[in-house]
Amino acid sequence: MSETTTSPAGEGAGAAPEAAPHRYTAALAADIEARWQDFWEAAGTYEAPNPSGDLAGDAAVAARPKKFIMDMFPYPSGAGLHVGHPLGFIATDVYARHQRMTGHNVLHTLGFDAFGLPAEQYAVQTGTHPRVSTEANIVNMRRQLRRLGLGHDQRRSIETIDPAYYKWTQWIFLQIFHSWYDPEADKARPIDTLVAQFEAGTRSTPDGRPWGELSAAERAGVLGEYRLAYASDAPVNWCPGLGTVLANEEVTAEGRSERGNYPVFKSKLRQWNMRITAYADRLLNDLDGLDWPEAIKLQQRNWIGRSEGARVDFPAGERTITVFTTRQDTLFGATYMVLAPEHELIADGSLVPDAWPEGTHEVWTGGHATPAEAVAAYRKQAAAKSDVERQAEAKDKTGVFTGIYATNPVSGEQVPVFIADYVLMGYGTGAIMAVPAHDSRDFAFARAFELPMRCVVQPSDDRGTDTSTWDDAFSSYEAKLVNSSDDTISLDGLGVTEAKAKITEWLAAEGIGEGTVNFRLRDWLFSRQRYWGEPFPIVYDEDGVAHALPTSMLPLELPEVEDYSPRTFDPDDADTSPETPLSRNEDWVDVELDLGDGRGVRRYRRETNTMPNWAGSCWYEMRYLDPHNDSAMVDPGIEQYWMGPREAQPHGGVDLYVGGAEHAVLHLLYARFWSKVLHDLGHVSSSEPFHKLYNQGMIQAFVYRDRRGIAVPAAEVEERDGGYFYQGEKASRVLGKMGKSLKNAVTPDEICAEYGADTLRLYEMAMGPLDVSRPWDTRAVVGQYRLLQRLWRNVVDESTGEVTVVDAEPDEATLRALHKAIDGVTQDMANLRFNTAIAKVTELNNHLTKHYGGGSAPSTEGGAGRRAGGPVPRTVAEHLVLLIAPLAPHIAEELWRKLGRTDSVVHADFPVADPAYVVDETVTCVVQLKGKVKARLEVAPTISDADLEAAALAEPAVVAALGGAGIRKVIVRAPKLVNIVPA
Repeated sequence: MSETTTSPAGEGAGAAPEAAPHRYTAALAADIEARWQDFWEAAGTYEAPNPSGDLAGDAAVAARPKKFIMDMFPYPSGAGLHVGHPLGFIATDVYARHQRMTGHNVLHTLGFDAFGLPAEQYAVQTGTHPRVSTEANIVNMRRQLRRLGLGHDQRRSIETIDPAYYKWTQWIFLQIFHSWYDPEADKARPIDTLVAQFEAGTRSTPDGRPWGELSAAERAGVLGEYRLAYASDAPVNWCPGLGTVLANEEVTAEGRSERGNYPVFKSKLRQWNMRITAYADRLLNDLDGLDWPEAIKLQQRNWIGRSEGARVDFPAGERTITVFTTRQDTLFGATYMVLAPEHELIADGSLVPDAWPEGTHEVWTGGHATPAEAVAAYRKQAAAKSDVERQAEAKDKTGVFTGIYATNPVSGEQVPVFIADYVLMGYGTGAIMAVPAHDSRDFAFARAFELPMRCVVQPSDDRGTDTSTWDDAFSSYEAKLVNSSDDTISLDGLGVTEAKAKITEWLAAEGIGEGTVNFRLRDWLFSRQRYWGEPFPIVYDEDGVAHALPTSMLPLELPEVEDYSPRTFDPDDADTSPETPLSRNEDWVDVELDLGDGRGVRRYRRETNTMPNWAGSCWYEMRYLDPHNDSAMVDPGIEQYWMGPREAQPHGGVDLYVGGAEHAVLHLLYARFWSKVLHDLGHVSSSEPFHKLYNQGMIQAFVYRDRRGIAVPAAEVEERDGGYFYQGEKASRVLGKMGKSLKNAVTPDEICAEYGADTLRLYEMAMGPLDVSRPWDTRAVVGQYRLLQRLWRNVVDESTGEVTVVDAEPDEATLRALHKAIDGVTQDMANLRFNTAIAKVTELNNHLTKHYGGGSAPSTEGGAGRRAGGPVPRTVAEHLVLLIAPLAPHIAEELWRKLGRTDSVVHADFPVADPAYVVDETVTCVVQLKGKVKARLEVAPTISDADLEAAALAEPAVVAALGGAGIRKVIVRAPKLVNIVPA
């Protein structure tokens, strides 16, 4: 960059370039930054010692208080980083540097979550193996991140695609597969303990036969109902356009794939699942002990969705339909039932009769000749709708009679059973008892299908109990029960709470129900029909029984294949099924193995699904601790040291975890589940992965579009005449995301080249509060560049390059400015308020510039570079460098060395404020009479109310203004206000 007065950072305009050969410029910044990055890497400056093992180091450092600081795993994109990506990385780096300077052993490192769809799609398009493109992307991102001066312990960096890493991902999967949730112990236990109960007869098999009489396949089937990792035929989210099934959390509210925006359909497939529902209560309750944003806790609570109610059995011929309801008090008002179209009693066709029952209402049939035809047509129609569409309140209610009647267990009445898309399998039992008088959706359905309704909760308005005159349902928890009695029980006159308790007790006594808790949370679908993911360490024998590979056979490495793509289909074709890339590799799929189970060498078939991209990030925080351990996923002592429970962290976990709020119910919930299982099984001491969570905001950028609405390159748009123009035509501008597709991405490489990495770091931290989104403005970057130039001039003579500070005592004004800055920056750093910390550093730097003349142009009298007010005192300069060191580490390290220090500023002690200089010596107190200012007093900040009142009343200007009048009241707000109310 040219050093001219037209440069973007034209400080000292008017000075010829040769007059300031040692000015802080982009070129000098690049030299300083490259040198110190090399030094830090060679010296192992950021290496955090473990208490033991191959990464043990200085015992004195390991004895310090620890801080484990993490960012959410980045994905190595081929496009590299834009300036929005490093926001969180820079923030955690600033915080980590401050923690090192305040006496902590700080673990701060970064790896790459490198399995997943983007690399696979790129491979499909280009024929490049996903590993090749991913590793190239990682190399580029490492270069970009290094250029930012991030203080990561590189020895601990990991990549989920490394077989040495995913060996332990597979191992953890097997721990989950080999365990079950024991409700009595309220924890996961090894599956062998369950087998022992079956063998001893203390736990009965489903059909009552002794365990020894069951075949191997039957035993496997029984255990599959308990295992925390299990395969089952279950309703799944099938996405033909991607050729894979998706977890609920990967489907948008519009019923489309989060990636690619393809339609998603309900289908039934055999898939691997994680029984996360067993941990629902613990996942919910343990949120209270975490230092997380309340908004994220609320999202998790809502996703888990705990509700108390009752299970009620409705006889339906030889079968039973079980419902879950939170309003069991309204059971007498149930006049029909509704099943989800996917309900198993409907899917297997066993309940649906061949013909409509005599007298079936025509509107119930949907115009079909038989129940089977009606049900089949409606199920196909419902499968094409998203859950959001199905539950929309405003839509017309649709459904069809199944031809089945069930019996209301309290009234004994026969109630028709419908299927309707407003009932979902994802909640409760997939079946509801419909009480149309007291539920708005049931009311609308009953009106549409001309179904009866009965009022069983006394309306509090004047509508009465004749439902034929009602326009909508009535629901209240305050009203009394009516029309709710028979020969065995009466709820009439009871309040809702009392009625719930009474009917629940009655249901249990009759053996047709019980009080129960239900959760919205569903088991985690853990299979993907993709190539680029962790292979399952599972093989199947000739009977289809799943067997785990022994640890000695891990890692099971991903084989080479010629075709990486899963078979995809017409995005709208729901009548399709997955075909996995691994299934085409017959030599890998069909193997002969000795699993060490005493059965010798046998022929097996490998699992051809792969794990989802969330698997590797469920536990990566633990591998950072002990990344080279080939005999355990983490040494227990090392895990205890960094993540073990503390008094302020009852569940243990990472001290600070920074990332986007979009992972609230995906990665965060899954990682919590894995941590709890590993804790229960004794592998780790922490039962939660992340103690403190902080969600950074987003750096946004303006998106410019031409008259066709197509995004145009932001860098080529001109701003003139109050508008925006691209190639001579007017363009529109809106604030949006930054990204390659929107043609508005700015890379950190560009900013580093023009200003330096320290300037970029300062600008991103100064843009606003860390948790708030903010717009990027390249033109504003120069403000932080000028801060660094002034800082440089306060220490270095731009003409000679010599240090100009002197060993002199600072005056009192400077001491007060210095210690106020130290006090404020210390508090801001601890609370992640980096924007206000920078403001305080800027204020101190400006004070020095004005007070000592550091901002003046070179003097023509007495030699170039002389300061008008004299040199800055050394102690003040050193403290200023230490204050800015976490934020701008390269220039701080350079100035620290120029100031004669031989140690690294990275491990220097952060300054401590002197309280005597933090408090103002005097404070201006305003004295008001009748609301008008009559005097201003300079008083001590610690003055008492009584002394301040006396001083105000004695002030001559106040005495004169009172003119001898009496005083009715004196309001004192020491030390800044006295308000006198005359009589």
